[in-house]
Amino acid sequence: MTDLTEGAQPWLSIVLPAHNEEERLPPCLDQIDAFLKTQPFSAEVIIVENGSHDRTYAIAQEYASRMPYIRPMQVETRGKGLAVRAGMLAAQGEYRFMCDVDLSMPIQWILDFMPPKLAGVDVAIATREGKGAKRFNEPEYRHLIGRINNWIIKLTAVREFEDTQCGFKMFNRAAAEDLFNVQRTTGIGFDVELIFIALRRGYAIREVPIHWYANTDSKIKVVQDSLKMLREIWDIRRNWAKGVYARAKDGQHQP
Repeated sequence: MTDLTEGAQPWLSIVLPAHNEEERLPPCLDQIDAFLKTQPFSAEVIIVENGSHDRTYAIAQEYASRMPYIRPMQVETRGKGLAVRAGMLAAQGEYRFMCDVDLSMPIQWILDFMPPKLAGVDVAIATREGKGAKRFNEPEYRHLIGRINNWIIKLTAVREFEDTQCGFKMFNRAAAEDLFNVQRTTGIGFDVELIFIALRRGYAIREVPIHWYANTDSKIKVVQDSLKMLREIWDIRRNWAKGVYARAKDGQHQP
């Protein structure tokens, strides 16, 4: 069930950041549409076109003309964190799911991130590590660098989780509106920032093991992105120490 009457609130919002995705966006939206048609809840799909130089936004508009639950929007300044933030704050769903266009996690797994299968959780984060998780077709070097990155993240920012960087995460309405309103990181480190703040806010966070299929067309630049991540973690810790993320009623934070 995907149709929404005017003014109705969707149960689920799917937020898709999209930069130069004219080739991958159509099969992604077709898969999401097929999935949503089998579900009993209402949904919206927010496509956040992010500084593309191709037909990404035009394709999003074409789909929206045929599927009214699709909401295209544009953020001209580049940055995945910026695009996801805009989409999450524009979303109306009780549950808000961030999702990469490559759908390296099969879309039906989204049910594992929300009630009734997963209840009493504010933030659910996909993990490619641990019991129940499987990786397919991933080059060994990429997995190794990913584990090194996670080791650095655990040393410097978030010790509690094994995979902060998987691109699939669910937030309930209250957590999304709180966390994305204080998010500052515009690049790939925004995942770490959100989890860092959520832990200190006392939100209930759960890892969800998934099956993940490596995409040969991935836009990740492993070494460059790793260096950017280090700089962004430094900024996150500095922002926390300065009280940048504080609620108006919060007291002084400890770094």
